[in-house]
This record gives sequence, structure tokens and C-alpha cells, in this order.
Amino acid sequence: MDEKAHKKAIWAWTMYDWANSGYVTTIMAAVLPVYYSSVAASNLAPNVATAYWGYTTSLAALLAALVSPVLGAMADFRGSKKQFLAIFMLLGVVAAALMYFIQEGAWLFASILFIFSQIGFAGSLVYYDALLPHVAGPDEIDMVSSRGYAMGYIGGGLLLAINLAMIMLVPGELTGLMTRLSFVTVAVWWAGFSIPILKIVSEPKRRVLAGEENFNPLQAAISRLAGTFKEIRKYKELSKFLLAFWVYSNGIGTIILMATIYGAEIGISQITLIGTLLMVQFLAAPFAILFGWLPKKMGTKNTIYLALGIYTIIAIAGFFLQHEWQFWALGAGVATVQGGAQALSRSLFGRMVPKSKSAEFYSFFSVFEKFSTILGPAMFGVVSQLTGHSRWSIVSLVIFFIAGSLILTTVKEADGIRVAQEEELSLS
Repeated sequence: MDEKAHKKAIWAWTMYDWANSGYVTTIMAAVLPVYYSSVAASNLAPNVATAYWGYTTSLAALLAALVSPVLGAMADFRGSKKQFLAIFMLLGVVAAALMYFIQEGAWLFASILFIFSQIGFAGSLVYYDALLPHVAGPDEIDMVSSRGYAMGYIGGGLLLAINLAMIMLVPGELTGLMTRLSFVTVAVWWAGFSIPILKIVSEPKRRVLAGEENFNPLQAAISRLAGTFKEIRKYKELSKFLLAFWVYSNGIGTIILMATIYGAEIGISQITLIGTLLMVQFLAAPFAILFGWLPKKMGTKNTIYLALGIYTIIAIAGFFLQHEWQFWALGAGVATVQGGAQALSRSLFGRMVPKSKSAEFYSFFSVFEKFSTILGPAMFGVVSQLTGHSRWSIVSLVIFFIAGSLILTTVKEADGIRVAQEEELSLS
């Protein structure tokens, strides 16, 4: 591939972050949680609505995690990462569009649609992430991964700004309608900006392993997964990293999913809630780029430690949150590290996997990522119900950041990269 085509492929890959981040900002983080609490679950007590939202996100993550490994291995066998990406993207798009029909008291309907949209969103990211090692070279993978997050923050922020204007600049009696229309804009945005990755990025070469010549895709997927489990001892450093990632991502994912509904519970106004999330989107973009550069100076693991340390401070400060300016300040803190921690985790993982098994391995990455949004929100909900308030829920997240950092110290990155390279050579 010539340099011009290579750069175009990188741009097309990053545009999928731009495409799906409208879903993250409007549906996952800002508008739907508030709409769920104030309209769909208006017949429930505030802390119960918060808990139900936590349980909904946990169930969605669990279902996505259960199907990801098999589908990832099938995509590697069939050479159809882009096709699977398109299927899951369309599932998420349709579920988002149907959210237009959520009415007052329909919290169960809202939960069901959110679960389907999350499966579509999470499933598509397995194949999007799996394309990263094929699009970016080893010396640019940190920067490309971070650039994807930066593009996502800008794209998601622009759509959130549009939706915020739709909701807040109309007469009060039209607020509900504009809110529901914002879910439709997510579907259109997501589908439209997914076109570049589907048209421009090349499907990686299919590689059939010895003994798979007569297998159907499901047989091959099960066989590959069984083989990977048998050989997991070979990927010792990768396994330790996955455990560390799962632990600290419990904290990160819970903050992303629960921050808005937590703010609504303690009385933060809707203007501040959505405005802060809008600020985070645009402020996070340059910091995501910065975190793509920092590993060259201090190493990838050390940069992740920095991000987790800042998250620890944010969780502790969240316990004392009382005033709206404090919510803005904590949002700014999250903006400095959110994209960097996730982007560098994705790229560090990508260095330690064989390229020809990228979808299979990224499906495991996705499983750990999704399971990190099962325990965290569920614990958030349980602590909220046990204590009668969510302040103790937010500070409890410190456990995840500290424990995850401690496990990460045991990961020998160079050994993990060497094993992946040796495995790729053996498959050639």
C-alpha cells in the first residue's frame, strides 16, 4: 500500500470513532440517562431509577460479552471483519432510531432498546478494534488509536451540541419531542459516517489454519477459541494485562455510564449535566492526542498509570460533590484522561496479539471491556440501594483504579510483544 492510500485508510478507520461517538454522547452518556430518569422512569423513586439504569447497562454488557468471542473467531476464519462490523452497526442504528417511541413511564421499553443498541455498539467495536493492527504499523499504533479517540470526541461533541440546541432552544412543550428526535439523529449520524471504513479500509487477508479446510465458520470459531484457551499460558503477559484492564476499566466504564444520572440524583441541573458532557467532548480531543504522544517520552504503561491516578482523585472528589461548578471541574478532569486511558489500553493490547488472529483476540479484549461494565454499574446500583444514596457508590470506584494499577505493574510488555511476533511467524 502506498503512503497516500495508507493515510487514507487511517483516516477512514478513525472516522468510525467519529460515527459511533454520537451514540456514546447522546444515548449512553447525556440525553438518554436524563430522559430515562425524568420521563421513562418517572414513576420510580430517583435512587431506584438510578439503580435500574445501572442494571440495564450491566445486562447489555453481559449479553454483548457472551457472543463476542465466537463472532470474533468466525470473522477471522471467514475474512469478514467489515461485514460483521456492518451487521452490528445496523443493529445499533435501528435500536437507536426506535428510541423515538419511548414515552412517559416506559422504562422497561427504554431498557430493552438500550440493551439492543449496546449489543450493536459493542459488537461493532470488536471488529473496528480488530482492524487497528492492520491499518497502523507498530511505530504508529499508539498515535492512530489516540487519533481515533480524538475524532470520536469531536464528532460526538458536534452531534451532542446539535442535539442540545434542538432540546433547549424550543418551547417547553416541544422538549420531549426534540429529545426523542435526538435519538433519531444518532441513528442517521452513525450510519452515514460508517461509510468510509466500509468502503476504504481493506479487509485483512483471510488465513485458514491447518485442519480447518473443511470447517464451517461456527466449527472453526469453536476450534480456534478452544486452541486459544489451551495456549493461553503462552500469552502470559497478555493475560495479565487483560486482568489489569478489566479491573481498572470497571472504574472508567462506570464513571462514563453513571456520571450523568448520578448528577441528576444529587440535583445538578440538566443544563449543567449536558453542558459538562459537551465540554468534555471537545476538551478531551487534544488530550487524547497528547496521550498518543506521551508514551514516546514516558512509556505506554507509565502513561496509563498517570491516567488512573487522575481517575482516583476524581472518584474521591465525586463523593464531596455539591455545587454545579464542581461538576464542571470534575468533568474537565475526566476530559484530560478518558480518551488516553482507553486508547493506550487498546494499542498496548494490539502490540501483544498476532495480527492474523486480531478479531479473535480483540473479541477477548471486548469481553473484558464489557465485563468491566457489568460489575462496576451493578456495584454502583447495589451500593446506592444499600446506603440510600449514590455518593458511596462513586467513591467505591477507587478500588478498581488502585487494584488495576497494581496488576499492571506485573505486565512485561516486551515479552508480550515478542510472543505475539513469534506466533505470527509460526502461522505464516
